[in-house]
Amino acid sequence: MIHAKVAVATGTSDDLRGDMDSAGWSRRRFVGALAGGSAAAALPACDQAPEPAAPPARESSRSPSRSARRPSGPRPLYLGTYTSAEGGGKGIGLATYDPATGRITGTGTLTGVGDPSYLAIHPDRRTLYAVNEREDGAVTAVRLSDRKILGSRSTGGAAPCHLSVHPGGRWLLSADYGSGSVSVHPIDASGALGERTDLVRHSSPPPGPGQEGPHAHQIITSPDGGHVLAVDLGTDTVYTYRLDEKAGTLTEAGRAQARPGAGPRHLTFHPGGRYAYLANEVDNTVAVCSYDPASGRVRVGAAQSTGTGPGTSYPAQIVVTPNGRYAYLANRGDNSLTRYAVEADGARLRLLDTVPVDGDFPRQIALSPEGTLLFAANQKSGTVTVFHVDGASGALRRAGDPFPSPVAVCALPL
Repeated sequence: MIHAKVAVATGTSDDLRGDMDSAGWSRRRFVGALAGGSAAAALPACDQAPEPAAPPARESSRSPSRSARRPSGPRPLYLGTYTSAEGGGKGIGLATYDPATGRITGTGTLTGVGDPSYLAIHPDRRTLYAVNEREDGAVTAVRLSDRKILGSRSTGGAAPCHLSVHPGGRWLLSADYGSGSVSVHPIDASGALGERTDLVRHSSPPPGPGQEGPHAHQIITSPDGGHVLAVDLGTDTVYTYRLDEKAGTLTEAGRAQARPGAGPRHLTFHPGGRYAYLANEVDNTVAVCSYDPASGRVRVGAAQSTGTGPGTSYPAQIVVTPNGRYAYLANRGDNSLTRYAVEADGARLRLLDTVPVDGDFPRQIALSPEGTLLFAANQKSGTVTVFHVDGASGALRRAGDPFPSPVAVCALPL
């Protein structure tokens, strides 16, 4: 059986054994649990914050603009957290950043969204989406013009940890870590979510060494828009699906195996669209993957060093500059960022150096739209570190002191 499709939650107490403790924390949260209370300052309440800049006008409800001019001056920054963690946040953190200096200014908190550990923006920039990383998993939509919560929908799985919007703007894709499943929700013209149209659980291959079951960690659309790829840490597999854009259903088109025990976590494409880079959490490596747009076939290359030395450093996320010349990897155990030169039109990574992140446990990293700033969300220290990215050398230079943000697990700069 290639995969199991179900219409209700698949996570049971047996499925989640080893993934959830008695407090309902997933393993990925346990790995980054705070060693004591957070010292990060809470942001002011949402009703104390100024209104965000108006988003660009929508061309149509189904054809969001891809060429809208970016706003000048301070730009929006959204911050994810765990609201149920000790010292955690109260909701989605609201802030702005200066694209020239990298300075972050807190503007409030959008409350009423539980455990929003990962965030994504609609292509028209009018709606923000958040996972609710809880055993009874859900995804939530927020209209940005007035910060109105448009509602939540069940993912049908447990502990959703990643989501993304299909490029056409009509479908939200999410990955459930606890139950090893991925789901699809329709997005209506207002940005609100409809009832789930599909749920696929990764029932094969068997879990990798040291794993109790599948752990879907990411779901994204390929740059050509032809395929959806899901990365599963538990099965050491990258699954390729075709999305039926009328029905909102997924059909498996292939799967690629990482080496046993690698624990793949996040995949990031090179701008050229023929290669991607896989961060492996468990065995402390990265791998270059080839991608065939016609078939969706992915091939995982040889494991490469993160530059952090022996032992597990829990690599979290890898990003690539818009010009495709450099890649950066967040290393949570080592509290560093690895810099790679991207060579051979994306086919090769060359390790350059590692840079201290000036924070504890960099859970997620993101580049500003132009690739001139890099943001690192440091979970244990409750901070966001910003770096200037040198366009010629790819060198990182810290932009001032880290910004305090309770249990910072996601930073989304627009």
